[in-house]
Amino acid sequence: MDYKKSKAPVNTVTRDVVELWNETDNVYESVAIIAKRANQISVEIKQDLSKKLAEFASYSDSLEEVFENREQIEISRYYEKLPKPTLLATQEFLDGNVYWRDPSKDGLENEDAQV
Repeated sequence: MDYKKSKAPVNTVTRDVVELWNETDNVYESVAIIAKRANQISVEIKQDLSKKLAEFASYSDSLEEVFENREQIEISRYYEKLPKPTLLATQEFLDGNVYWRDPSKDGLENEDAQV
C-alpha cells in the first residue's frame, strides 16, 4: 500500500470523540481497533523498509570506512516523512476502510437465532 498517497495528516490532529464513537458505540473499542490497525501498519512499513534497505547491505567483515549510499538515504527520508501509523490507522477508521468484528457479539447473535 502506498501510504504517501493517504489523506492522513502528518502532524497530530485533535479528533472529535463523537466521530470515533459513532462506528462502534464505544470510544474505547474504537481506540482498540485503531491501535490494532496501527500495529499492523507499523509492521508492514517496517518489513517494507527492511526489504528495501537489505538491497544495500554489505556483508564484508572489513573495518573500512562506512560508505553512505545516496539511494539508501533517499529511502530513509521517504519513510521519515510518512505519517505515523496511528494517524494512518485513525484516518482509515474514520473513512470506513477498516474491517472489524466483535466475536462476543457475533456469538450472542448466533445463540439468539437458535432459540
